[in-house]
Amino acid sequence: MASAELQIAVQMLRDNPPIQGKTLLEMRASMQAAVANLPQPQDVECETVDAGGVPAEWVRAPGSRDDRALIHLHGGGYVMGSLDTHRGLATHLSRATQAPVLLADYRLAPENPYPAAVEDGLASYRHVVRSGMDPGRIAISGDSAGGGLAVATLISLRDEGDVLPAAGVCISPWMDLTQSGESYRTQADVDVMVTADLLEKASEAYAKGSDRRAPTVSPLFADLAGLPPLLLQVGTAEVLLDDSRRFAECAEKAGVDVTLEVADDMIHVWHSFADFVPEAQEAIARIADFLEPRWS
Repeated sequence: MASAELQIAVQMLRDNPPIQGKTLLEMRASMQAAVANLPQPQDVECETVDAGGVPAEWVRAPGSRDDRALIHLHGGGYVMGSLDTHRGLATHLSRATQAPVLLADYRLAPENPYPAAVEDGLASYRHVVRSGMDPGRIAISGDSAGGGLAVATLISLRDEGDVLPAAGVCISPWMDLTQSGESYRTQADVDVMVTADLLEKASEAYAKGSDRRAPTVSPLFADLAGLPPLLLQVGTAEVLLDDSRRFAECAEKAGVDVTLEVADDMIHVWHSFADFVPEAQEAIARIADFLEPRWS
């Protein structure tokens, strides 16, 4: 059963739907406004950088080590999200993993449709490698659309002959822009974060004429052979539930070391509530546990 803290968060979202009945740009503005006045912990260092042409920020919590790095690609359906909206999650990831987190502000649709986000994911990774970090000490993570983008980045790195990072982490990932999984319908009434309207608008804006089944648009349909170890975390109260289930099956068939964690009653990217929700804190701790041996 979900904790009282999570139930409070769910009720807040039900009382104030974050995206209902809005255009993409209105959703983007609302998401940005929601975090405009959030305080940043005083013990966290945030360093603005140019990551190979991509605006980015190194987020370093106390104890961050200089021999590892986590690149995080934020969620928002490829049409919203920013450094501001995801700095909090990056902070929690940095604390748990003892790694500096490069939060990449990749280009958004509709202004910059596919493949702009994938290009920026590649550039961010290559920037960290060029800085002298051993690829075996780098991991790539992402939430929601950023989770799909993390895998799309790994696929592109593999196909272009780059040395791959140690691992990938996908939080409530959007892997299928065709919305073909059953959970898009069966979980629609319980998902308080993501709607069919949002997904269709975002898919159309991001793909913009490209094949939505293309491997780096919808990694669910990609050849996954040769990818590094992957962790997928998803909740049962998500329309994206089947994206993770189906992707994990495909990855396993392709010989990928994949770990799928399905959390009962958890909502889309519940990790975002790690300031006060224990299940979020526990999930982030498991991410750290997954990455630690793979960074060794």
